Amino acid sequence: MTKRAFIKTFAALAVTAATAVCGNAYAQNTPIKFQLDWRFEGPAALFVTPAAKGYFKDAKLDVTIDAGNGSGGTVTRVASGSYDMGFADLAALMEFHANNPDAANKPVAVMMVYNNTPASVMALKKSGIKTVADLNGKKLGAPVFDAGRRAFPIFAKANGISGVQWTAMDPPLRETMLARGDVDAITGFTFTSLLNLEARGVKAEDVVVLPYADNGVKLYGNVIIASPKMIKDNPAAVKAFLLAFTKGVKEVIAKPAAAIEDVKARDGIINTALETRRLQLAIDTVINSPDARAEGFGQVRGPRLTLMASQVSDAFNTKTRVNADSVWNGSFLPTVAELNVLPAAKK
Repeated sequence: MTKRAFIKTFAALAVTAATAVCGNAYAQNTPIKFQLDWRFEGPAALFVTPAAKGYFKDAKLDVTIDAGNGSGGTVTRVASGSYDMGFADLAALMEFHANNPDAANKPVAVMMVYNNTPASVMALKKSGIKTVADLNGKKLGAPVFDAGRRAFPIFAKANGISGVQWTAMDPPLRETMLARGDVDAITGFTFTSLLNLEARGVKAEDVVVLPYADNGVKLYGNVIIASPKMIKDNPAAVKAFLLAFTKGVKEVIAKPAAAIEDVKARDGIINTALETRRLQLAIDTVINSPDARAEGFGQVRGPRLTLMASQVSDAFNTKTRVNADSVWNGSFLPTVAELNVLPAAKK
């Protein structure tokens, strides 16, 4: 072999080897852009802890987790292709499907996380509101996009409530306006608004909490969603993500205080004690709830999902009816044994 031929052959082999190495590295570390539904608060530990523990990396995934600004935004960004997966309220996903029937890239839910909606109506005891019947004719406040406000027609129908007047405000003002008496009650996620009220000087014992889940409304809450492109191009990565996430959830439930340190690593200005309480409240009310233990973590029941699809269609006045089958794909879930992460009910 001539010197020139040897150099040419060696160079070709080097390029081939480099390409193989790069290709193998990419195949072993699938990138996933993931968006939360909200800021890096207590419940974000469900995702940042498996990342911090290396569970995603162990699954050959390179997961980037970003804060969100509401479920509707998360659904839209996954639909646009800006993100591969996300965490969002199932009702917001259903609404997107029904209002965009011709959209080419409609995200689908692949795992149930909040088996019950965290939405509730909250009022101060001094208002005289003690039960849902006391809400008739009252002034309620919430941002226009608030999940509890959007679903309030379902809550009102289930409890015979009428004559409610709504006041809209930006999210930071919701609890302030209730504390000042500008509104009689508010809607919001219990683990968000209750603790925000305490931060404004309102004692927990002075707050009346009327959870949707305890008052005839069995809506599912937040789910993990994935884009059709992600599901088609890399189904193994979706499955691996859910398994690593499930492993992380078990860790978070067992050691919530330690998990908050992982959240603090993402946002150093959080109040550790407050966010630990927020996470524990989320675990107790919507993750390890009686319904979740009955149905199994991560899973849904067909009849309940179908009922919710019908309720969302009516309450949100969607362009088309929600098709329950089109919003859910449970084929990537871990095994029943692997999903067994919920502790027994506290006695």
